[in-house]
Amino acid sequence: MSDPTSSAVLRGAVDLSSLRNRPATPAAGAPGSSPTAPGAPTGDAAPGAPALPLVFDATDQSFGEVLELSRTVPVVVDLWAEWCGPCKQLSPVLEKVVAELAGRVVLAKVDVDANPQLAQGFRAQSIPMVVALVAGQPVPLFTGAVPEQQVRDVLAQLLQLAAQHGVTGVVPVVPAEAEPDAESEPPLPPLHAEAFAAIEAGDYDRAVSAYERALAENPRDADAAAGLGQVKLLARVQNVDLQAARAAAAAAPADIAAQFVVADLDVAGGHVDDAFGRLLDLFAAADESDRAEVRTRLLELFDLVGDSDVRVIAARRRFTSLLF
Repeated sequence: MSDPTSSAVLRGAVDLSSLRNRPATPAAGAPGSSPTAPGAPTGDAAPGAPALPLVFDATDQSFGEVLELSRTVPVVVDLWAEWCGPCKQLSPVLEKVVAELAGRVVLAKVDVDANPQLAQGFRAQSIPMVVALVAGQPVPLFTGAVPEQQVRDVLAQLLQLAAQHGVTGVVPVVPAEAEPDAESEPPLPPLHAEAFAAIEAGDYDRAVSAYERALAENPRDADAAAGLGQVKLLARVQNVDLQAARAAAAAAPADIAAQFVVADLDVAGGHVDDAFGRLLDLFAAADESDRAEVRTRLLELFDLVGDSDVRVIAARRRFTSLLF
């Protein structure tokens, strides 16, 4: 996160203006409202004020209300996707730290696959991506699954920044006894836990090794197979400059390595159709000797996104037509 003492961060790295005038969803508790939609908090939590969710889903349609909410309380925005393993690792950490702040911050979760306009508006090049909204303006925070203490430190800085801009509201918190009891999550298998810890530490080679050992023990371990594909993707896109990669791919459309880099970045950023289209075009134009390499990467990305995904189904259909 940028220096919290500087108002420069409120210039915003993204343009959310197209989302400001969308119809707001009804406030929480209002007739016809969604149970996950945000309500309007007061500046201070007052006795008898309606309790509102600290964590809620945000959509392309409801985001105008989220922007308004950020004028009263800082809103942390978690951009994620169902297929993204690191997203599933980071989200519980975000929820825990937000809960610790007792209504001084709320968390809006955005599924980038279901909400492409928000993904585009925030320029989500890779996920998980976490930004904040303060007084309607975006504040970049971090990308990737970061350690819990780093999340806690970043949100502490966010509160300082918000206070400097007069955003000091508090959302009344649902009392713990009023929350439904959640089923306890079973512990992760040891090798999966090792892989998650390695991802959190940014040690993708160790995570790959842990997942490969899990698959050696149980070749039918679907979670390990999915995790292996995800962490390999993370390793490939780590520290890649997006603009430089796109320029290199545009300059050499037949360069397989250059096209692979951009396809990886597109998948990591949720632009799955773009990635598949790029690789299918590459496969169609490639010599027979190069097609095997492109085919391998395509199948790897198909497995990563999931065979039941409509984008995979459509891409497989075109891929089959290119084979025959």
